[in-house]
Amino acid sequence: MAKWILELQDIYKDYMQGKLVVPVLKAVNFRMREGEYVAIMGPSGSGKSTLMNIIGCLDLPTKGKIFLDGNDISTYSENELSDIRLKTIGFVFQRFHLLARQSALANVEMPLGYAHVPRRERRERAFRALERVGLADRVNFLPNQLSGGQMQRVAIARAIVNNPKLLLADEPTGALDSKSGAQVMDLFEKLNEEGVSVLMITHDRNIARQAGRMVTIFDGELR
Repeated sequence: MAKWILELQDIYKDYMQGKLVVPVLKAVNFRMREGEYVAIMGPSGSGKSTLMNIIGCLDLPTKGKIFLDGNDISTYSENELSDIRLKTIGFVFQRFHLLARQSALANVEMPLGYAHVPRRERRERAFRALERVGLADRVNFLPNQLSGGQMQRVAIARAIVNNPKLLLADEPTGALDSKSGAQVMDLFEKLNEEGVSVLMITHDRNIARQAGRMVTIFDGELR
């Protein structure tokens, strides 16, 4: 049986509003096996984006433990967490976050530059990633020359170019029309079949149903 790629143990997250403590996540326990495709579904304000930020090492829990690929990352330094964001986790966001003046290839290369991968290898790996998402014929296009669905596929190529252990997708179809959204969901399914572990956050039950397992979050608690 596949090992656990992600484990959350009693995760709490509170924010301060003046002197008032506002609880956002409450006793969240969650496990995901390597190679799984899981959707966490919840309405706006349920805490799902906060949970995604904590899993993605973009934010820290108030208390609780996080194990990623068997390692307790709860005690990691900011530099160590930065390294995980670069090499272990791939991110796909609703709004793509592509650099407008850079080609599709250059956008996909970007994480490899931060990882100090040699230039020739960067280009080869970025091209292969674009090939995997069906955009080998769009490598030199700028974002404004691409459709919304194509821009999201460039963003997915950028997320997988470092061969991450875990791919996090936050409302990945939220800015797309239904046809482009369906194509992106087909791509996530294909990547998962190739062995990529995918964790998706969504408010849309129809999107969540396409994952292998669906978990709901409501008022900061998983159900």
